[in-house]
Amino acid sequence: MGVRPPSNDVDEEPDVVEFGIAALDARLADADVGFPATAAELRDTFGDATVPYDAAGNEMPVAEALAETDRESFDSEDDLLNALHPVFERERQAASTSIVKQLRGLVPF
Repeated sequence: MGVRPPSNDVDEEPDVVEFGIAALDARLADADVGFPATAAELRDTFGDATVPYDAAGNEMPVAEALAETDRESFDSEDDLLNALHPVFERERQAASTSIVKQLRGLVPF
């Protein structure tokens, strides 16, 4: 998923904020990952890397997301992204229902 940040009329084109599987997909493009791949191989490749799961920038370690899938291998990049989508979506929904997080989203600093 991706969301355009508010325009400040300085740039011609605003950047896109990527989160969830869109952010992971961008990292996969930069990583040397071949498929099929095991969860252990992916944990080794990404190490302590985190992926934002919402537009507010809240992040989750890739290793933790992989553990929540309860899968040991992935046949393709699409298979990996499809398995991780519900994990990131649960985190996003949990963060958005937190009253404290909602209040922080209202404060501009």
